[in-house]
Amino acid sequence: MEISEQIMDAMRQAGKPLKCGELAELSGIDKTIVDKSLKKLQKEGVVISPVRCYYEIKK
Repeated sequence: MEISEQIMDAMRQAGKPLKCGELAELSGIDKTIVDKSLKKLQKEGVVISPVRCYYEIKK
């Protein structure tokens, strides 16, 4: 499974906006890798940040 898919799965399971550190814990991926992946997903328009430092899947 790709890293971005693991992050998206963790977001779906949580069902609420999460911080980068929380996503790292839930997905079991290093925080720096999660941060880079989140930035990539934001540029692609898949993930949004409704509140500063929190991320969720765009609806």
